[in-house]
Amino acid sequence: MIISRTPFRVSLFGGGTDYPKWFREHGGTVFGFAINKYCYISIRPLPPFFEHRHRIVYSEVENVKELEEIRHPAVRGVLMDQGVDIGIEIHHDGDLPARSGLGSSSSFTVGLINSLAALKGTRMDPKTLAEEAIRIEQQVIEEHVGSQDQIWAAFGGINRIDFHKNGGFDVKPVNISSARQEELLGHLLLYFTGLSRFASEIAKKQIDNIGNREKQLNAMAAMVGEALSILQSDSRPVREIGELLHQSWMLKRELADNVTTPEVDDFYQAARDAGAIGGKLLGAGGGGFLLLFVEPDKQAAVKEKFHDLIQVSFGIDHAGSKIVVYEPDGLENR
Repeated sequence: MIISRTPFRVSLFGGGTDYPKWFREHGGTVFGFAINKYCYISIRPLPPFFEHRHRIVYSEVENVKELEEIRHPAVRGVLMDQGVDIGIEIHHDGDLPARSGLGSSSSFTVGLINSLAALKGTRMDPKTLAEEAIRIEQQVIEEHVGSQDQIWAAFGGINRIDFHKNGGFDVKPVNISSARQEELLGHLLLYFTGLSRFASEIAKKQIDNIGNREKQLNAMAAMVGEALSILQSDSRPVREIGELLHQSWMLKRELADNVTTPEVDDFYQAARDAGAIGGKLLGAGGGGFLLLFVEPDKQAAVKEKFHDLIQVSFGIDHAGSKIVVYEPDGLENR
């Protein structure tokens, strides 16, 4: 039995510039962090005593004889790409719901690749793990996704990620004092809107619009440097991050008409009316988790306004995807 633990993420600034269609022409940059909420993947060779050869357990249960029959696109894509020739049982468990804007699909892919490598007796470094997950999602199963979620899932930490025109990327851990990190986290509230969506469908429209949104995307990329300047300064108030988030919200709304919905707009306006300075809908848009920047003395009012929604407390994950159980006994005999 192998079990991997892979973090979800909060992307603060620069989202949209991590799509290959954009950064291969302009370069791209994002800033955010992995959080201590996780996707767990367990994997083991399946004993040959069942009618099925492969068993996949997530929100559904699949018992199949051939890899081609697997409906879960990431599982089918990874197993077929790697030419898995033994019976496999895979279980998924997550701390937070799927399709919620926290990079859950990429965390799943990263965790699955990491677990499968461990089952084969190999260890993947974070960069290779991220590159493989990006390749699987963008080229093998051809999802309309960017390239940041896989990197945070693999690396963990609070980082600036730069994307290069040649397709490569650099992960630069951000030097922010512990006190400043705590101050930032102390101003952030995370709520589940209860609205789920398929990010790739929303992202496709944004990708199709990229040629007409150069001004917005350049402005959103510039916010990465501005945010780091605020957080690494001894004199600039952290509330400026909230103001920057509001500016980013207004720009992101212009990327595609499905980024937000009337329900999401109502949530955001209600938060602003209660005292939130800014916020963002995490992920491609359309639903999922709403991150709000609220000064501590206004948080009681915001919490009262959103008392019907689920609030999620979180911290920063610094480990990235890791193998938490390694007991590969039985593989040698298969």
